[in-house]
Amino acid sequence: MSSASLPIPLIESHIFLIRGQKVLLDRDLARLYQVKPIALRQQVRRNPKRFPSDFLFELNDEEVEALLSQNVIPSRRSLGGSRPLAFTEQGIAMLSAVLTSERAIEVNIAIMRTFVRLRHLLATHEELARRLDQLEWRQNVLAAWDGLKTDTASAAGH
Repeated sequence: MSSASLPIPLIESHIFLIRGQKVLLDRDLARLYQVKPIALRQQVRRNPKRFPSDFLFELNDEEVEALLSQNVIPSRRSLGGSRPLAFTEQGIAMLSAVLTSERAIEVNIAIMRTFVRLRHLLATHEELARRLDQLEWRQNVLAAWDGLKTDTASAAGH
């Protein structure tokens, strides 16, 4: 299976914004890598220096409750007694150093392409917003100028 066969929308649907970071949860990554979640967690525990807190963090109870209420996680029981791990883009990239199967390589490539696409979309939206702000400003200036000309013409006519 090539990374092209992993559809970007499938990966995008598993990216969540938690603590201001775009993350994938360990259970979703395990499903993509086709490994058991416990195996993925074991690799992380065996390599703690590779996963600082800005690469990986454990969800707190409030975050778990929020995901449960949004049906992202079906039930607390589905967590297997542990809170989910959230991997940032850098944490996912670091997984490629500890998960070295052919599948893991393909999945990581697809995930990195997804993050690049999301950054591009965000940049495009920011550029459009900037242009709309400029256009709105110009329209306001023109409207003020027209109003000033009308006021001046009315005053000169009286």
